Amino acid sequence: MTSVAPSEESRSEGYSVELAITGMTCAACAARVQRKLNKVEGVSAEVNYATEKATVEVAGEVTVERLLRQVETAGYRAELVEPDAPAGGDPAERVRYLWRRLVVALLCGVPLADLSITLALAPSLRFPGWPWVLLALTLPVATWCAWPFHRQALVQARHGTTSMDTLVSIGILASACWSVYTIFAHRHAQAAEHGLLGLLLRPAGSVYLDVAAAVTVFMLAGRLLEAKAKHRAGGALSTLAALGAKDVAVLDERGRENRVPVERLRPEDHFTVRPGETVATDGEVLRGHGTVDTSTMTGEPVPVEASAGDRVVGGTIVTSGRLVVRATRVGSDTQLAQLRRLVERAQHDKAHAQRLADRVSGWFVPAVGLLAALTFLGWWLLDAPAERAFSAALTVLIIACPCALGLATPTALLAATGRGAQLGIFIKGHRALESARAIDTVVLDKTGTLTTGRMAVVDLRTTADTDTATLLRLAGAVEDACEHAVARAISTLARDQLGEPEPVTDFTSLSGLGALGTVSGRAVLVGSARLLRERGSELPDELETRRVEWERRGRTTVAVAVDGTAQGVFALTDTVKPSASRTIPALHRLGLRTLLLSGDNASTVAAVAERLGIEETRAEVLPADKAAAVARLRAEGRTVAMLGDGVNDAPALARADLGIAVISGTDVALDAADLLLVRDQLDVVPEAITLARRTLRTVRGNLAWAFGYNLAALPLAALGLLNPLIAAAAMALSSLFVVTNSLRLRRFGAEASRRDTSPRGSPTDERAAESSRAGEATTA
Repeated sequence: MTSVAPSEESRSEGYSVELAITGMTCAACAARVQRKLNKVEGVSAEVNYATEKATVEVAGEVTVERLLRQVETAGYRAELVEPDAPAGGDPAERVRYLWRRLVVALLCGVPLADLSITLALAPSLRFPGWPWVLLALTLPVATWCAWPFHRQALVQARHGTTSMDTLVSIGILASACWSVYTIFAHRHAQAAEHGLLGLLLRPAGSVYLDVAAAVTVFMLAGRLLEAKAKHRAGGALSTLAALGAKDVAVLDERGRENRVPVERLRPEDHFTVRPGETVATDGEVLRGHGTVDTSTMTGEPVPVEASAGDRVVGGTIVTSGRLVVRATRVGSDTQLAQLRRLVERAQHDKAHAQRLADRVSGWFVPAVGLLAALTFLGWWLLDAPAERAFSAALTVLIIACPCALGLATPTALLAATGRGAQLGIFIKGHRALESARAIDTVVLDKTGTLTTGRMAVVDLRTTADTDTATLLRLAGAVEDACEHAVARAISTLARDQLGEPEPVTDFTSLSGLGALGTVSGRAVLVGSARLLRERGSELPDELETRRVEWERRGRTTVAVAVDGTAQGVFALTDTVKPSASRTIPALHRLGLRTLLLSGDNASTVAAVAERLGIEETRAEVLPADKAAAVARLRAEGRTVAMLGDGVNDAPALARADLGIAVISGTDVALDAADLLLVRDQLDVVPEAITLARRTLRTVRGNLAWAFGYNLAALPLAALGLLNPLIAAAAMALSSLFVVTNSLRLRRFGAEASRRDTSPRGSPTDERAAESSRAGEATTA
């Protein structure tokens, strides 16, 4: 599936589009649009009320125009969202639109309420025509101010459906019309002790002009605050969208700079970045030296050094020095664009509980309308005054609020993904949230995850009759065709000492074990001692003794056989990341067990585990065995999180209950993971798990409140135990509670971040980092 607007040729193959939906005012609206879209054959749609967007997967020849018309038949409007375009619509305009109506509603509603109460408590202050004054104050509130609700209710009625606005519109109009009827019907009646004022003082009330104004004020205020809160919660996308550069200084063949729009940048183009400028796209530094502020992408406050050969990421800022960069990925392929799509995908995702809430919202509004009618009929059959029956039915209409159900999950995800992006944590969706709650075991890869992954050859021993340079040349040529950290270390050493490697034929990569190929007519096998034994090439005693000694010291060993005879052994080392020593204790404090899986030898794995305090280890594990090991843990009843970064980690990441990958890892690992970490600092892992857990608790709290509020409030309203004014306030506050509760996630980790800023440079951490750098740990 693609995520761009489809061409005619691609429509038959299927495609994916995103539609911006306008006119939705509650979860019932989103559920209705989703049902309409899913009625089209070959269409699978998810509609998110909080983001006001629909993600549509099409398998067939359905056109985008057909999708837009389908949305319109439901009574809403839709437009195609272009790939990597900023979010459509101006949230500020929506806020201004609601604010203007709220101001008028307050200017008329407050005097209306004051005058009603004053005349009710002091009958002597009545003046001729006072009912007309009340009506004059009510009219602009119940019409122009409440027009957003009336308009949407009319649209829904025209399409034979209902929404939350239907209930609000009926409530406002019913209270106003009933009040007009009461005023004129009782204008000359003398039955009440105080004339018409007696009606105002009845417990159930007869004149509801103030209720019509109050419902409008509360609803507009609630929608206004909700719009502001949703915009703040979804600020992650706006922030990411603002990171990109607008133009770039591209170098031509003569080395002259030409400033062009960033859209014109192409892969392999060379461009310059000066201090204070934003790196236009992902690339590799060719010349220059400087520092780069990566905090916008990683959340890490300390700038990093960048020089020739280093990678830089689009959206980061050069703080000092001038860099010449070769563009490697542009447009939608950049890391920034991928992260934006990731955040959008997470914000559109729905948890199982939210799917239930959406289904409930779909039939909730008609059910409330039926309950209001039954409430009026029930009171009337009990010979209650018509005013009492009307008051109870009106309260039922007003207090119902399925909006809170629709906002429960999306707003929490909006806030969590936004805050996570600031911390360098990207949540793919609800699966991560639902899995994190029960995680009890964390499985960790070693090479490139707990260690730097930058291996270096520290020793090479050969048999007496083997030339060292020849062996290095043969092994380096085979390893140059591999991507593994060990292979890169050997090939780099060969290149540095002997120049460009010779061509390799019949190359075969033996995943997790080594590689073989033919160089200059000689069969070369490079890999573990176990691999050589299995292929009939036993190490001589002197090499085997040296290999065992190196592994006991925590080094990684790689053996080489040429034409079926073992001729040498390399010793390599890797450094444990300083952050790993902080991460493992933090995971233990969360009550999690830790397990280290690696394809390296047992001695090396045990040395790393002992230094970091990891509880369990499994060494010499092949890639397929990693997934099997995760499956066995799950079969034992454990709920497993897997942390890795390489191709060989992808099966285990997919098999785990929660997959966590470092963003600098391979694409296949990133696709298999549920949580992505932008920082190369492992101590963000406990933060990621804690954020996921807290987000899930927030979602559940929101849903519990939304369901509980409606289940408790509707019976009370039907029994006549609630005043319509109180119902109006409670209904608006219900949605506001859900949104503000979700916004608390935006403060997640703020205190921890402030605490972490100073200790990074503390003597204790300096000693720990130095110890980690000094210690030699190895990887496979």
